[in-house]
Amino acid sequence: MLKRITSSLRRRIGAANPAPALFGAGGSLHEIRRRIADAYLRGDGIEIGALHQPLDVPASARVKYVDRMTVPELRRHYGELADKQLVETDIIDNGELLSTIGDATQDFVIANHFIEHCQDPLATFQNLVRVLKPGGILYMAVPDKRFTFDVDRPCTTIEHVMRDYTEGPDWSKRQHFEEWSRLVNKKSTDSEVEEEVRYLLSIDYSIHFHVWSETELLELVAALHRLVRFELEIFIRNGIESILIVRKAFC
Repeated sequence: MLKRITSSLRRRIGAANPAPALFGAGGSLHEIRRRIADAYLRGDGIEIGALHQPLDVPASARVKYVDRMTVPELRRHYGELADKQLVETDIIDNGELLSTIGDATQDFVIANHFIEHCQDPLATFQNLVRVLKPGGILYMAVPDKRFTFDVDRPCTTIEHVMRDYTEGPDWSKRQHFEEWSRLVNKKSTDSEVEEEVRYLLSIDYSIHFHVWSETELLELVAALHRLVRFELEIFIRNGIESILIVRKAFC
């Protein structure tokens, strides 16, 4: 069933994807993002975890910024952001849950380089779509692990994210931190790994819990399509990432 849905999505992307004609092959990563935003974003919406790289949106789009911490807290928690210009947090909330945001209240949701940080990607996607009005737009950029510091990590399987969804993500959390420590931070001994994992768990550090290449990401989209009604407007490679534009079903 999953293979059939994935094949269908591939045919639709190959035959009807408007991205190359609308946005061209040229331009920087952020320029392509901006062109797509200009075409799709209107009204009132939110951006989750924008930090120092908020999406450049058209004047027709009014954005409130969601994060789990205030700017001073973010600077203390993430030392690598200490000298960055961060957007002010308008709404303090867990981006995976969006518990303070009502159903069908947003014209758009922006979640760039966010879903890989989520411990339960399928439930998170449901919540991102939940807060959209019918016909609303979800704008997502997802890094391709082959072109990032995640290059040595194995792609997350559909079976893994389904288990996170059905059982909750606690069963795999330590495993993700251990993999991060060994394959991203290159800790070489068990004692080094254990020390780092304990520290990261203690501060609830937001690593890339899950990673995908373009093909595996498309499989994830197919799995999501089984849980939530939406139209995939765009799936396009953009440098080190893929951009997805999802429209919430009208009924």
